[in-house]
Amino acid sequence: MNSPLNSALLHELESTARSAAAAAYAPYSKFRVGASVLMDSGRIFHGCNVENASYGLCNCAERTALFSAAAAGERSVHAVVVYTPTAAPTTPCGACRQVINEFGPDALVISICDGPDRIETTLSALLPAAFGPKNLL
Repeated sequence: MNSPLNSALLHELESTARSAAAAAYAPYSKFRVGASVLMDSGRIFHGCNVENASYGLCNCAERTALFSAAAAGERSVHAVVVYTPTAAPTTPCGACRQVINEFGPDALVISICDGPDRIETTLSALLPAAFGPKNLL
């Protein structure tokens, strides 16, 4: 899949996701993840994973970025970029896919890593037949 984003914007999103990983609070897993989200307004938000000694209270980078966007009044995501410090790219977990669906069921999802590979797909391909706001009407 060729990204519908222009190369400068794609580079900014990827750079922001990589930089966000540096701020990760990952004392338990040592797995520092960063994410950036491009909202339909054109604003970019970033996030990192935040772990907790009570493991169930950890928060992924994608959700941190999306929650920051929501807290700023944004409601529609166009693209999500996830960086993992791995040789192969890693897609968002199921919980993150569900949160992305809340704000962008048709969002572009790009996974990058330390290796040359990348995954470019859509949220609807990662989470087909998703449950979302329209199901509550």
